[in-house]
Amino acid sequence: MTKNVTMMQSREDKGAKELKEILKQVRAAQVEFSTYSQETVDEIFKAAATAANSARIILAEMAVEETGMGVFEDKVLKNHYAAEYIYNRYKHEKTCGVIERDEAGGYTRIAESIGVAAAVIPTTNPTSTAIFKALICLKTRNGLILSPHPRAKRCTIEAARIVLEAAEKAGAPKGIIGWIEEPSVALSAELMKESDIILATGGPQMVRAAYSSGKPAIGVGAGNTPAVIDVSCDLRLAAASIVHSKTFDNGMICASEQSVVVLRDVYDAFKKELQALNCQFLTADEKEKLRGVMFENGVLNSKVVGQKAKRIAELCGIQVRDECKILVVEAESSNEQEEEFAKEKLSPVLTMYRATDFGDALEKADELVRGGGFGHTAAIYIDSDKAFERLSKFYEKMKTCRILVNTPAAQGGIGDLYNFRLTPSLTLGCGSWGGNSVCENVGIKELINVKTVAERRENMLWFRAPEKVYFKRGCLDTALKEMGRDGYDRKRAFIVTDQYLYDHGMLDEIMKSLDAQGIAHTEFFDVTPDPTLACAKMGAERMKEFSPDVIIAVGGGSPMDAAKVMWVLYEHPNVDFADLAMRFMDIRKRVYGFPKMGKKSIFIAVPTTAGTGSEVTPFAVITDEGTGEKYPLADYELMPTMAICDVDLMMDIPKKLTAYAGFDALSHAMEAVASLLASDFTNGLAYEAISLLIAYLPAAFTKGREDIVAREKVANAATMSGMAFANAFLGVCHSMAHKLGARWHLPHGMANSLLLVEVMRFNAAPSPEKMGTFPQYAYPDCLARYAKVAKLIGCAGETDAQSLENLIQKIEELQTVLEIPKTIKDALGSHVTEQEFLDSLDKMSRDAFDDQCTGANPRYPLVSEIKEMYLRAYHGRVEK
Repeated sequence: MTKNVTMMQSREDKGAKELKEILKQVRAAQVEFSTYSQETVDEIFKAAATAANSARIILAEMAVEETGMGVFEDKVLKNHYAAEYIYNRYKHEKTCGVIERDEAGGYTRIAESIGVAAAVIPTTNPTSTAIFKALICLKTRNGLILSPHPRAKRCTIEAARIVLEAAEKAGAPKGIIGWIEEPSVALSAELMKESDIILATGGPQMVRAAYSSGKPAIGVGAGNTPAVIDVSCDLRLAAASIVHSKTFDNGMICASEQSVVVLRDVYDAFKKELQALNCQFLTADEKEKLRGVMFENGVLNSKVVGQKAKRIAELCGIQVRDECKILVVEAESSNEQEEEFAKEKLSPVLTMYRATDFGDALEKADELVRGGGFGHTAAIYIDSDKAFERLSKFYEKMKTCRILVNTPAAQGGIGDLYNFRLTPSLTLGCGSWGGNSVCENVGIKELINVKTVAERRENMLWFRAPEKVYFKRGCLDTALKEMGRDGYDRKRAFIVTDQYLYDHGMLDEIMKSLDAQGIAHTEFFDVTPDPTLACAKMGAERMKEFSPDVIIAVGGGSPMDAAKVMWVLYEHPNVDFADLAMRFMDIRKRVYGFPKMGKKSIFIAVPTTAGTGSEVTPFAVITDEGTGEKYPLADYELMPTMAICDVDLMMDIPKKLTAYAGFDALSHAMEAVASLLASDFTNGLAYEAISLLIAYLPAAFTKGREDIVAREKVANAATMSGMAFANAFLGVCHSMAHKLGARWHLPHGMANSLLLVEVMRFNAAPSPEKMGTFPQYAYPDCLARYAKVAKLIGCAGETDAQSLENLIQKIEELQTVLEIPKTIKDALGSHVTEQEFLDSLDKMSRDAFDDQCTGANPRYPLVSEIKEMYLRAYHGRVEK
């Protein structure tokens, strides 16, 4: 006994030394191989595949002779498949160096080999699996060391040797493939530990060992394929396919059917089809005899694996005809704990179940899969057109990575024989269900590391505006004629405005034009400042009753916002506002896809104030009257179809509204200039708008309709600012203004004026705590942008910093002219104490941080920094 142990230990020691040398040899060869070009690798790959293909017969003979399992002719086919189909699938695939290059996108993918792969080879497929793994390793410039099954070592090593010699002859480094001469569990474990990746094909214990080795493993598990026979199927096709599959190599392909679940209505007919194909159904006594031999202590007896049906019957003392192909046992339980024939059998033995209905068939098939083939393969025979609903239920129920329809499972599962999109492979992944890292048919992609080179590129930008923008004094009548037969050919117009504008005749010219064109119209004038969702729903209900094909919004921001929301509700009555208002980082990548607008009606915007820019922007804000929550909506689907900017409608704007709206427009332009998404297109509009507002807003404020030129220039500037920020977006000034105005009921333009200077100083910092994230914004340069504005309006300093201060002084002078308070404290007055304001700061700061506008700010603000800006804006800066 001691002597035997000593001899075994000596062999193990010798094997370990040999393995160490093999690892050294293969690793050195692989380092050289990793430098080979794609062209050279492809020549080696072809030569190796050709050699393996040529040796398919001798290797099949060796496998059957050594293992005593399987069918020689079928093993020839498996060897042929492993060589030919694998080569054909990957012959044009790139696996070396640059495998993908997108110059415009700055995107490159580079393939590199992994290193040395350890391949554990099963006794059931000892040569074809060796060929397969050797070829995919050669194609990917990996070294390979095989650990054969002890009962199949000679044929596996011979397959490896043939591939190696051909590869070396074609130029592969000497010793790129190695093997363990005298395999053992200990040596396999050591190989897996020392390799770079493991290709494990075999039983559950071996797969667990691979995953426990500490190295990346591509392990696949046992199959226990059930095949459901639906009442709609072609029974003859089903029977022939299953017999073809189950007898292939005596049932040793892991994907082959282990059980059939037959619907009761066709059970007897299907049984006859199997019998006609020389399948023998066993009696109850014969079934027990088979059980006693096939499952020793509940474990599959290796003596029956890969044997012919007649040979298995002889081992059990069962009489069968010489032509018997499959032994069929009928069973009731599909639970392998209760019924051993519910297990994988790896032989031409098939278990057959009767299902009372399709639901019962699904439950039985599911239990078979979960019992021993979780994640592997499931099959069904069905009329996929007439019974598509049942087919859908089948593939929804089955937790397997391959679901085969009307296909011999053994041949169909390995791919490219009965479905040409399924990757050819002799290693079939079972996904997480089977404890695997791979759920597909394993191929070359699992054997390469891909380096992705991502070069900085500037994102695609756009410029979007209404289809038409009418401007110049008196353009309203000309623009409205577009509604008729010679333009948009509209029939029914729904006009949205507020009570004041309606009562003061601001709609008269519009209604007169519509009447002249024979366009029916109705008016909704219940919009209030800060319009509510209830108001929008009321308007949408009126729209539903009237069925307009054009919506005309007349007024300032409130009527336009309300009209846009009514438009959404009219076209999409079941929309969820929480979804519409969902925040996004990039409008093109938003989680919620805004519904398509314009199918029922176009949208015409007619501003009567100069500031919001809503007539040319895709934005709207609506307030939930129940919660007080504001829903800011932003999507280009909300872009008006046409904007009509006629200054005649703006002549009598009150002074305060002129001031606040004008400053709102100025803040739009200033934030568009600073925005991460600013572009040449938006800058041109924004810079010109700032120049016009600085030059003409004071006169528009002080003189009103007496200075028509100033009124028109301010109107133009407001629309130009809107077009700029519609495409460049805004920044944290607007975020803070939204929350300040909502909390303390300050006009929006005033809120922006109280914060703009602080935000400009914040953005201009040359070394901010955090910079905004957008590829066009290469480094903090907001100071230079503001300096350019200063130069354009004639207040440039000797340095950029001086230019900024001059620009700020210009803005503060404008505030003085417009009679706008300089601090939040002044704006709030005595009815809000300082403590009340301080108590609101934390929530306002957090809410402003989360505002949609914040994302485009050039300096990414911390909540604490927003709070500091609020405080400085509240108190004002103390002059030093």
